Amino acid sequence: MGRRLRPRGHRGVGRCSTFKLQSLAEKQPGRFNKRRSADRLKPSDWRHHKGKKEGRIFYNLRSRRTSSSDSSSSSSSSDEETPRAPKEPKVEVIQIDFQREANSIAHHTDEYECPDGVARRGQAFDLQLLLNRPFRKDKDSLSLRLTVGEKPQMNKGTEIHLRVSSSLSSRKWRASVKNVNACYLTLSVTSPPDCVVGLYTLDWVKSYLAEGETPSVKTQFYILFNPWCIDDTVYMEGEDEKKEYILNETGKLYIGSSNDISSRSWNFGQFEEGVLQICFELLDNSEMPVTARGNPVDLCRVLTAIINSQDDEGVLEGNWSGEYKGGTEPTHWLGSVEILKEYHEKQKPVRYGQCWVFSAVLTTVMRSLGIPCRSVTNFDSAHDSDKSITIDVIFDEDGKEVEKMESDSIWNFHVWNDCWMKRPDLIDGFDGWQAIDATPQETSSGVYQCGPSSLKAIKNGMVYLNYDTPFLFAEVNSDRIFWRLNKKGRLKPFWRNKNAVGHFISTQAVGGKGRADVTNLYKYLEGSEEERIAVDLACKHGALAQELSLEDLNDVTVTVKSKEEVFIGSKVPIFVTLKNSAHQTRQLIMVVRVNVIYYTGVKKGMCKEETFNLTLEANAEHKVELSLESSNYMDLYEEHCALQCVVTGRVLETREPIIDQHTFHLKEFSLPMLLEGRAKQQKESKIKLSFKNPLDKPLKDVMLKTEGVGLKTGKVINLG
Repeated sequence: MGRRLRPRGHRGVGRCSTFKLQSLAEKQPGRFNKRRSADRLKPSDWRHHKGKKEGRIFYNLRSRRTSSSDSSSSSSSSDEETPRAPKEPKVEVIQIDFQREANSIAHHTDEYECPDGVARRGQAFDLQLLLNRPFRKDKDSLSLRLTVGEKPQMNKGTEIHLRVSSSLSSRKWRASVKNVNACYLTLSVTSPPDCVVGLYTLDWVKSYLAEGETPSVKTQFYILFNPWCIDDTVYMEGEDEKKEYILNETGKLYIGSSNDISSRSWNFGQFEEGVLQICFELLDNSEMPVTARGNPVDLCRVLTAIINSQDDEGVLEGNWSGEYKGGTEPTHWLGSVEILKEYHEKQKPVRYGQCWVFSAVLTTVMRSLGIPCRSVTNFDSAHDSDKSITIDVIFDEDGKEVEKMESDSIWNFHVWNDCWMKRPDLIDGFDGWQAIDATPQETSSGVYQCGPSSLKAIKNGMVYLNYDTPFLFAEVNSDRIFWRLNKKGRLKPFWRNKNAVGHFISTQAVGGKGRADVTNLYKYLEGSEEERIAVDLACKHGALAQELSLEDLNDVTVTVKSKEEVFIGSKVPIFVTLKNSAHQTRQLIMVVRVNVIYYTGVKKGMCKEETFNLTLEANAEHKVELSLESSNYMDLYEEHCALQCVVTGRVLETREPIIDQHTFHLKEFSLPMLLEGRAKQQKESKIKLSFKNPLDKPLKDVMLKTEGVGLKTGKVINLG
């Protein structure tokens, strides 16, 4: 009879006799005598026994050995076992190096002055890993993790796990072994051509990493859009075009008027230190989801909103008042870098900007992110504020303009942007250049944003295609409609100007070789059948489509012109030509007014007005010449202002109105610049500037400002 035994540290009670222990030891001597690493019986040893109590006892009891049996068993085991080779340590990553020099050349990112590496999506880049021992392709495995954004998730494509494989894929994340050199392992990593753009963090995934523990071995690099990758939606074929619209850091912005086109030099500086980081900061400030940042259509639409400050405390505050206290005059900016850095430092809108400044900053941001982009100027650019797709001018029965009922305008010039991309959101045929505009003019979906709108859609009057095509069509190809307001308050159109807007649409030519006219991309030849079909199609979707039927019945017409090459401060001759196409003599009264207007078309003040009573013989032509002295306009005239001559009148016999408008821009004097000697890096260079005051009075508060690519700081020279 045996004693009741209670195993230590375990639940349950069992019985065991000395006889049973001896019997089992005799039947299974190896199981009791052979030394085990844990010096205990495995659960598998007792599962062979049928008795539950016996099994429980052997599971709970440690094997007991006498000193003699221990010595004998140890000697026997030493005779049986052979020494084991030392176990090879698991492969571990000590350091991750983004091969910046080699990658930047292959990815056309070597110009970025950025502490982190920069690659383009859809194209392989190299990583070099320093390991604790040489990597064995046939035995070892490695797993890398890529994350982008604050809250990365695998199901949203913002967290990617890469296992090192033997091949790459052109449309998926893959990592393969490129070279093994002792403890250095070089990997070739490829990203999908539609992946999210942003700052990626890459780390080595340890299987034993505790929850909440951050990896100590990691690196960071940017992934951008790739116009060199045929599968990327921003792919562009021509190498010269990519050099101009992605890699060129300087350019010209065209301003002035259709009869006097001038230019401003601009430093885009998309590769300058800090600019790329600020570009992604803008996307963060816009609260654009990280998951949407792989789609250039959505991204450029968001950027047109964040560049202006109307809705979201964006980069630039617009100001067209002529008063610029508390900020910088728009004409004083020479580049985008200073603006972006000031915004980054102060975290509030920079004061002040106008259309060419908004456009230039947007060009910088788009090129920095890898989307081909250019600044484009439209001369005689319409601003349709009521979605009529016409520019409406209203007169009362006495021939006086009813300005309080007018909200449309025609700007001397307006600068926006073209960006290059595919449009998978539209039907086939609308890829290529897309118009976008960061200047806050009208809201789109409740926000001051504009575009992208396919130039092909604009050209053909397809104003029903996204985004903001009606507004952009009106800017380049709307008709100017003159309405008569009767005493009952009803409007009736009486004259249509079919060639009032959209002239000499300009951008810098590829290679920086002067001005390129891209009007044919926006509209058919003015007056052609194709152009009229496009206008008619667009107007059918306008707010005043039902009221636009009219016939041009006027038998007296008027045209206004001015002399070309008239400089600021000079006498301005104005020529008015009247033509009577009727077979009878016509008596008429004519009023000529000359206004100074801002470049947006808003009147600043009237500088001259004259009234004429004229008699026109049948089928005759009559010319009137006016002279505008500098004293008439100089007190009102500012930079980028223009002179607008408005002729209104009435034929007394038929009561028909006569009307015409002509806007002309006075030429500005150039500032010749000559480099003395050769410029050398880190050496002082001398530049000679010359300017002659053309006015009959002294200039005050003269200031020169310099900025350029590679210059550490700009310079301001006060001449007094």
